[in-house]
Amino acid sequence: MTRGRSRTTRQLTAGRGVYAVLGAAVLLSLFPLYWTLVAASRTNTEIHRMPPVLLPGGRLWHNVTQVFAQTDLRLAMVNSLVVATTVTASVVLTSTLGGFAFAKLRFRGRNTLLASVVATMMVPTQLGIIPLYIMMANWFHWADHLQALIVPAAANAFGLFFMRQYLIGAVPDELLDAGRMDGCTTRGLVWHVVLPAARPAMSVLGMLTFMAAWNDFYWPKVVMTQQNPTVQLTLSELASGYIKDYSLVLTGALVASAPVLVAFLLMGRQIIDGIMQGATKG
Repeated sequence: MTRGRSRTTRQLTAGRGVYAVLGAAVLLSLFPLYWTLVAASRTNTEIHRMPPVLLPGGRLWHNVTQVFAQTDLRLAMVNSLVVATTVTASVVLTSTLGGFAFAKLRFRGRNTLLASVVATMMVPTQLGIIPLYIMMANWFHWADHLQALIVPAAANAFGLFFMRQYLIGAVPDELLDAGRMDGCTTRGLVWHVVLPAARPAMSVLGMLTFMAAWNDFYWPKVVMTQQNPTVQLTLSELASGYIKDYSLVLTGALVASAPVLVAFLLMGRQIIDGIMQGATKG
């Protein structure tokens, strides 16, 4: 009886410890966002006080107005939203179709092509910037146009490999064979079998792709200008003065984070379902 109680006590203690660690991790993860909100609602002088202020002030709307007045953040957010949404839709579609082909279809040279795709992930992005800029500027005349951001990112090797690995286990060969016996074409199998089964992984890939496209700074800095900026270029303009107003910089960062948070809220359920499904299979 005593042993049973001690085991129960140990289990309860372990459970409380786990919740304590998780709670601390959540607080540490949310604190930067909370501090951004605090700084965005204060003046530049107030956020440099010692000890630091930890409660939001009353200047949030004023700072937001100042950010939109000093920069073209509205155009930048529209541009980034168009680019991130288009790139996400393209990457998810091409990666799902390509992942299905490499996972379940048999064709000549499949392993060689897959190895070639994976090998491109080992090439640093910086090595391709100069030839890519020459193509965008001289061949297609897309410099300072959104096409220069969308087309090079419309498909990527990571997404294809990610979806291939997921579909290998998520779509059994027996299910595809049963669909073919019922007269379903390959296109029908993709629509009725593959896409429903791949929805959790597509949501995860979509979230990762949207965040990467939204936060991209290096390539937009090369090919775009402040006349047609993205969000990250506009935020860099806010922080480029000799005397930086960090309250305005963090206000811009807070406003720019809103679409990413909305995207996570919209896809969060599918992401959690995908994680739980993978844990169950494991």
